[in-house]
Amino acid sequence: MSNLESRLDAVIDEAINDDRIVGTVVMVMKGGGIAYQRAAGFADREAGRRMTADTIFRLASVTKPLVAATALAMIERGILGLDRNITEWLPGFEPRLLDGYTPEITIRHLLTHTAGFGYPTPEPDDPYVEEGIPAGLEDLGMSMEENIKRIETVPLFFAPGTGWRYGVSLDILGEIVGRAHGATLGEAVAHYVTGPLDMTDTAFSVTDPSRLAAAYADGKTGPVLMNDLHTVEAGPGKGMMFSPSRIFRPDSFQSGGAGMAGTASDFMRFLEAIRTGGGAILEAETVDAALSNQVGEMREDDEPGAGFGYLSAIVTHPERTGIPYSAGTARWGGVYGHNWFMDRAAGISAFDFTNTAVEGCMGEFPKDITRAVYG
Repeated sequence: MSNLESRLDAVIDEAINDDRIVGTVVMVMKGGGIAYQRAAGFADREAGRRMTADTIFRLASVTKPLVAATALAMIERGILGLDRNITEWLPGFEPRLLDGYTPEITIRHLLTHTAGFGYPTPEPDDPYVEEGIPAGLEDLGMSMEENIKRIETVPLFFAPGTGWRYGVSLDILGEIVGRAHGATLGEAVAHYVTGPLDMTDTAFSVTDPSRLAAAYADGKTGPVLMNDLHTVEAGPGKGMMFSPSRIFRPDSFQSGGAGMAGTASDFMRFLEAIRTGGGAILEAETVDAALSNQVGEMREDDEPGAGFGYLSAIVTHPERTGIPYSAGTARWGGVYGHNWFMDRAAGISAFDFTNTAVEGCMGEFPKDITRAVYG
C-alpha cells in the first residue's frame, strides 16, 4: 500500500465510521495516471446499496464548470463573445441598480460572478427569497423564462465588474448558451463538452434511478435522508433548500448552476482535459485564460488567497488557504457534497464526490482529503 493510499483510506474510513458522510467516491490522478480511486460507504443507506465507482451523483455546482466550458467553446467559434452584451440573446432583460440605472452586463461578468447577481439566502428580507428566485436546487416546476423575469425585478448588488458575489449568473448564462445553440442547454453541453469527452453518464436528467446516490443532509446525530424541500444549514446566515427529486422533473428549468448529474469517472475526464490544455473541447489559450484569476482581489473577503477564473476559483496566494496548493490551482465544489481541485503545476486532478450535504463540500472531510493528497 502506498503512502497516498494509506492516508486517503484513513481519512475516508474515519469520516464514514464517525457518521459524518454516508458514502463517497474519491479519485486522484497524478501526471495523467490514476494514483487513487475508491468507492466507500453507501449510495443508499436505507436500501443497503453500496457506493460504486459508477454511482451517479447530483452534481450541484459541479455543473458550473461544465456549462462555463460550453460557453467558452462557443466563444472560440464566435457564437458568443466575452464582452458582448447579454441582451443580444436575452432581449428586454435589463436588471437595474438601486438608483434605477440599467448597466451593461456581459458574458465575462456572468462567467466570473461579477455581474451583481446573488443567490437566495436565509437573511431577513432577502430579495431573492421574496421574489421566489431559486438556486437551481429546489423543485419549483419553474421555467427559465419565468425565472429570468423574477431575476430582473431584483436590483443588482453592485455595478457589473465592480464586485464579486456568487449567484445565479450561470443559470442566466445557461439560458444564453441554449438560445445561442438553438436547442436546450443540455443539448449544447452534450455537443461541446460531454459528447466530445465521452461523458456518457453526465446530463440534466437521470435515466437509471437505480444508479443514483440517495441524498443526505448533516443532522445532529449523523446524516439524515433528505426529503423534498429540505433545508440544510451551511453556517451562520447561510442555508439552502434542496429537492432531490428535481433531477426527475422535466418541467423544472435546466439549471446551468446546479442542475446536472454525473459520475466520478466522467468528471475526471473533464478535469484532465482542462489540466492538459483543453483536450477535445477547448484551445490551450482559452484554458490558460480560464485558469487565470480574472477578478483581482475582489474575493479576498469571501475566500482568502483565491480569485476566480472562467471555470472556478483560482488559488492566488496558497499560504493564505491553509492547504499546500500550488499558485494557479483551480478548485470548487458542489453543495450536495462534492469538492474538487486541479493543480496543473503539480500535475494533479482530484476530488471527493459524496452524497452528504454539506460535510462533503464544506466540512472537514474535503479539507482532510486535499491535505492527504498533498501528503
